[in-house]
Amino acid sequence: MNSSDYAFLSHMLMEKSGLALGPGKEYLVESRLTPLAQSYGLKGISQLVRHLQSGREPRLHALVVEAMTTNETLFFRDRTPFDDLQHIVLPELITRRAKVRRIRIWSAAVSTGQEIYSVAMLLDRVFPHLRDWHVELLASDISEAMLDRARKGVYSDFEVQRGLSDDLRDRCFEQYDNQWRIKEHLRRRITWLQLNLLDPFAHLGMWDVILCRNVLIYFDLPTKRDILERMHQLLASDGCLLLGAAETVLGVSARYERYQRCASAVYRPLRDQARMVSAAVFG
Repeated sequence: MNSSDYAFLSHMLMEKSGLALGPGKEYLVESRLTPLAQSYGLKGISQLVRHLQSGREPRLHALVVEAMTTNETLFFRDRTPFDDLQHIVLPELITRRAKVRRIRIWSAAVSTGQEIYSVAMLLDRVFPHLRDWHVELLASDISEAMLDRARKGVYSDFEVQRGLSDDLRDRCFEQYDNQWRIKEHLRRRITWLQLNLLDPFAHLGMWDVILCRNVLIYFDLPTKRDILERMHQLLASDGCLLLGAAETVLGVSARYERYQRCASAVYRPLRDQARMVSAAVFG
């Protein structure tokens, strides 16, 4: 791949998805986009770039973005954030929301679905009384292909073994065509939405918990600030933002504070008293 092709792809990905490649990522581009180029009968990255520049295949731009932004995930990834949800974040919210009996949780880059299904399994197993509450689980992702797969809730033996005990697998999954499928009552709890975080999302309303884990690391600083600012506007005053283990708001946004009771990267919004609102009331 020559430098002009790499520059074109870097600019396109930044413009379409916010992904900041930076220098030295040619190997990643080659590994992700060569199979896509071959599926179109193209010989390599240079021909793929010419095809993109011609504008003859608008869908190809979206496929390039999907190929470059699809990231590996697993059930209960990093474990500690889910321990914090189970033992600290959710019990506190349940106490505060006892009168309205409503909780809203948004997974903002759900990929193939393991994160939001992990939340659904946690709620089902540890907080069964919430079945009588209005609990909203929203799962969004930039990739329609990933959302289609996540909606089906079908995973291989290998994927299910990563992060799940046999007991939890048997409780929450059923065998399906030599694979495993999330049980219907868990799939029904989730709303799926194709969403590019660069686009407006104020229409989604207020949230008690936002999971934006292992996403911001791919953006440049201005994009990180913009996304965190807009999420801040949608986070309840007593709500929590969960970031990935390698992510932080330090040096990015002064609108959050680390929730010291939690061991993982959990942040709470800083607000003026006059602006304090609750997702349970105004979602």
